[in-house]
Amino acid sequence: MKTTFAHLTFKTMFCVAIAGLFSGCSAMRPIDDAALGAGGAYLGNQLSHGNPIATVGGAAGGVLISEGLHYAAKTQTDKAFANGYDKGKSDAVKQQYWLYVSMQHPQSGQDGSVRLYPVKLPEQHIDGVTFQPSTKFLRIEE
Repeated sequence: MKTTFAHLTFKTMFCVAIAGLFSGCSAMRPIDDAALGAGGAYLGNQLSHGNPIATVGGAAGGVLISEGLHYAAKTQTDKAFANGYDKGKSDAVKQQYWLYVSMQHPQSGQDGSVRLYPVKLPEQHIDGVTFQPSTKFLRIEE
């Protein structure tokens, strides 16, 4: 009896391992469900000496294990995708920042002269607010 149980357990674990190898492929999902369902049905049938209720229960258990493995693999894949997306978005922002900073430095061969032109702003009334006359400076970099 112990050798039969050990033999059945070995066969079931072998089927689970084979199905687990294909669990990453979405096209293999029905095949995995069928394989683990059949393995569970076989195990339930052998352990219960042909009881049909145990056979059906074993098949259902095999399908549930297969679906659980697929759910875990999909959850892990989605989590890895989200982490990669966040990392890529962060890298893009850093790249834009450093591009902007590099544009602020004078290029080689340019003297980088800066001129300030005064612009006189008259008194203005905008939306009930009175702005006093002032002088602002427009920065021109050549």
